[in-house]
Amino acid sequence: MAQIFVVHPENPQSRLLQQAGDLLAQGGLVAVPTDSSYAVVARLDDKDAAERLRRLRGLDERHHLTLLCRDLAEISHFAKVDNPQYRLLKLATPGPWTFILEATKEVPRRVSHPSRKTIGIRVPEHRVALALIEAAGSPLLSTTLIPRDETLPLNDAQDIVGRYQHDLAAIVDGGSCPFEPTTVIDLTEEPPKVVRVGRGDPAALGLA
Repeated sequence: MAQIFVVHPENPQSRLLQQAGDLLAQGGLVAVPTDSSYAVVARLDDKDAAERLRRLRGLDERHHLTLLCRDLAEISHFAKVDNPQYRLLKLATPGPWTFILEATKEVPRRVSHPSRKTIGIRVPEHRVALALIEAAGSPLLSTTLIPRDETLPLNDAQDIVGRYQHDLAAIVDGGSCPFEPTTVIDLTEEPPKVVRVGRGDPAALGLA
């Protein structure tokens, strides 16, 4: 049964987020609000996390999972970023964007795309999500919380409780958040390819 942590969306209580971080350290999956719907997260160093995230969503190994990072400096530790890519990342982060980049050796093979060796990367603009990353002490492996066989993400904690209380270790209730997934940009292609249009407007980055 999932534990429910009700936190203030602007000033989340560190004590509660540390408890959620402890559950992540024990191998649990945690739902957390972001600036583009709720996501479900796990620790990157959890050997079974990628499989359990994909199973929860009904995804195969070719679907990119995403690392939630605190800032640009952290991104460069887990993804190979050249100068043009860095300029685009600097313009877009933090915000409702996921960027596909070539993974570094710091990313376990079980997490990256099996043939392309790529990974999704984002820096969320949501204090609760950033505070949970801080409590965990490292980037978190994540996927948008879209129920199996549905197309829209969840943005209400009580709805998540009703659907996933037996599948998650915790649900961090930071109130409602936007009802759109991130916009996904593949930066391994030239020019960058818009894979999915979500909350982020590609035109804001000079992309069609």
